[in-house]
Amino acid sequence: MSKASNSKHSAWLDPSDAAVTISLKDDKRLRKLRDAPEHDQIGGLHYEVKLRDQFEKINPAPAWATAAREKLRNPNAKQKRRRSPVSSQASSDEENDVEELLHATGSIINTDHKPSLLPPTKLDILGLRDANQTGRSESEVSSVRFHPSPTVPVLLTAGTDRRLRLFNIDGLTNPILQTIHTPNLPITNAQFHPSGQSILLSGARPYFVTYDLQSGTTTESPRGLWSSSSVTEDGKAQGDRSMEIAKFSDDGKLLAVGGRGGYVHLLQCGTGGSGASAQVVTSLKMNRPLKDLEWCGSYGGGNALGEAGGSGRLELMTVSNEGQVYLWDVGSRRCVRTWTDESMYGASKVARGGAGKYFAFGSKTGIVNVYGDGAGSSQSSTTSETPLKAIQNLVNPITSVRFDTSCQVMAIASKYKPGQLRMVHFPSLTVFSNWPTTSTPLGVVMSVDFSAGSEYFAVGNNRGRVLLYNLKHF
Repeated sequence: MSKASNSKHSAWLDPSDAAVTISLKDDKRLRKLRDAPEHDQIGGLHYEVKLRDQFEKINPAPAWATAAREKLRNPNAKQKRRRSPVSSQASSDEENDVEELLHATGSIINTDHKPSLLPPTKLDILGLRDANQTGRSESEVSSVRFHPSPTVPVLLTAGTDRRLRLFNIDGLTNPILQTIHTPNLPITNAQFHPSGQSILLSGARPYFVTYDLQSGTTTESPRGLWSSSSVTEDGKAQGDRSMEIAKFSDDGKLLAVGGRGGYVHLLQCGTGGSGASAQVVTSLKMNRPLKDLEWCGSYGGGNALGEAGGSGRLELMTVSNEGQVYLWDVGSRRCVRTWTDESMYGASKVARGGAGKYFAFGSKTGIVNVYGDGAGSSQSSTTSETPLKAIQNLVNPITSVRFDTSCQVMAIASKYKPGQLRMVHFPSLTVFSNWPTTSTPLGVVMSVDFSAGSEYFAVGNNRGRVLLYNLKHF
């Protein structure tokens, strides 16, 4: 093969470059390209050569790349003995591999293997472009949620501007995929169905809206689902007018909705979370007003609703505004345990991590109490629980508590003061001291979430921005 056939040519040439004339004296940034002080005008082709020389002077080629190129140009320079056909073939394959490496932009290090445990000393985090830079919200971002599948890089954002926005998260441009307008529903709670087929939208209205990702259609649930669920002192029915507290069970078959007067309604939705055929299965009643709820998981398999042939048990945890915790057997519709932690002054939020290994309770004082799996166990007969640790790094009411999927990081935040966000390491239960800092532009944190693979962390704030960060450990 001739030398000409081995050399690589430019994919495209602009013939007008030869007619361009550049002055090296007029621009201060170009004076460094002169060979002598009196040099001024040069042609376009000569200018290109000087720019390349200057770049290589600042960024010299590494020794291994120079040696590889030299070996390709003169493969017999250091090999005086005659090579066998086998060794010649092996050398040829090696040269082809080097040639391919030198003309590729990918990493030469295997990045598939990641350390299994996150170190507790420092959080390696990198700020990226805003997740919603191509479609910023016109109101505060009340909800940010990643798709539950690690193979679907989609993030939803929603707010009181009555719009749901979907973004393709690539860490670079994060293009917007879809915008859905809900004219009569200011959205305060948006979440993916566990199957990933639909999105639930709810707020301060007695109904919810589901958006089907496959068909692209929106469906409104029937109204008046629980019109007579609560009764006033004079005996009149008082229907719940809000669905701001709503969470799917792990299998997506049931939706728990917090109501007035300590009521919790359990809805059975259609396939994939469709709300068109939603119906109330039952309602549970606490002795105190509800503040938040969380599913504890299913035990023993079988039918979650306790119907004929079902041997399993699905449990639900509800928390009153005074910090009293109720554990419910959904199948039998009864409370199987209550407990209280005297150190928890006014509960505001509850979250489950590690499939029930940890439970975190945020309070009105800014303290977050972390409990072990005993807090969500109905088998225990104790009426009190002692936290594994009380995290006291915030002083305002906790409004966001979120675990990552690996249960190695927990984010806690408050919307009552700017910059109120902390990241907690598990299982050491220590707060990372290096992030966020006082210069991190968080604003007022309204909602947080981790991606399914834990590599991304999103923060929705009161300015309509969704800050995006890369957790480099994952």
